[in-house]
Amino acid sequence: MAMHVPKSYFQNMMKEGTKHLSGMHEAVFSNLEACTELYKTIKTCYGPKGLNKMVINHLSKLFVTNDAATIIKELEVQHPAAKMIVLASQQQEAECGDGTNFVMILAGSLLEKAIDLLECGLSPSEVIKGYEMASEKCLEILETLVCHTVKDVKNKEAVLPIVKTAVGSKQDGYEDFLAELISEACSKIMPTQRTFNVDHVRSCKILGSGVLSSTCLQGMVFKRNVESDITLVKDAKIAVYSCPFDIGTTETKGTVLIKTAEELKNFSVDEEKLIENSVKALADIGITCVVSGGKVGEMMLHFANKFNIMVVRLMSKWDLRRLCKSINATALPNMSPPTLRRLGSVAWFSLRRSVIPLSCLSDKPEKNQPCQPSSSGVVQTTSWTISSVQ
Repeated sequence: MAMHVPKSYFQNMMKEGTKHLSGMHEAVFSNLEACTELYKTIKTCYGPKGLNKMVINHLSKLFVTNDAATIIKELEVQHPAAKMIVLASQQQEAECGDGTNFVMILAGSLLEKAIDLLECGLSPSEVIKGYEMASEKCLEILETLVCHTVKDVKNKEAVLPIVKTAVGSKQDGYEDFLAELISEACSKIMPTQRTFNVDHVRSCKILGSGVLSSTCLQGMVFKRNVESDITLVKDAKIAVYSCPFDIGTTETKGTVLIKTAEELKNFSVDEEKLIENSVKALADIGITCVVSGGKVGEMMLHFANKFNIMVVRLMSKWDLRRLCKSINATALPNMSPPTLRRLGSVAWFSLRRSVIPLSCLSDKPEKNQPCQPSSSGVVQTTSWTISSVQ
């Protein structure tokens, strides 16, 4: 038989500030009330007409959202019982990507009803047993309530009703239009052997138009201008560099002694020849586009224009990784000519003019024209281009 530890001794064994609660009213009801308070905070955000919450986190960053996952993440709940509901909601987010608010509302409602049952005289074990019996009955009933089944996830028409349900809770009024775009993007890149990667479908917001001007592009979109004078490349062979597209510099300082004017002229000529040979080596193996993760040197850019090579600079290393994965290329760490198996290829790489210049790569550019900016209205809106990556 375990020996009972007096409360005073138990308190001394724990670190300072520890609270020890026991009994029905002191422990059980306080935990239930903490969970129901959290549930009531989130409940008003549920559904397409849900209210937005204004949350300011510990970094004084402001969030205005009705997404339960974002709210509970920024609230930093510390109560042990309430944290269990938060963990259940986060697990739902990890498994399905949606339904976080529903999990918290369902759990909070059950615990709220449990308070009434406990006050009527039932013991906690009896309430738990009743809820377990109800769970088994619910699972039996749910099997008979199936209204739609998707057998082929690559079929856009079959996926559309499912996507519309999820979009309708977040974008009320635009669910028909956006669900069609999302279904088209997801069905094109749906893998057959592995799980779906949500990072393969991304949105690019362009200033100057509305949601209904959105379009779906099978390729990638970058909100950046091209560095070179070449703005359009067909059947492009792309070399990707994670380093600057420029000639390397020495780590130590050096001194060059020039005695005559001829030596001064030859000094810059030798450097130009070195850069020209570097760019010419890229052109000789058929490279028509260079993507760099660092700065682009003026002399390298001059010879890139001379050999009709498009130069694009991407500041984000994540965009560089997504581009490599999309075009099946390998990012090189130094300015050396790549082998053919490290090159990427795409049918169309172009610059599209709008309010913000867009660098686009696509397989079917003629069917995916960019949305035109609208000058009507006072409110500055954004239009979405959903880009799907193969």
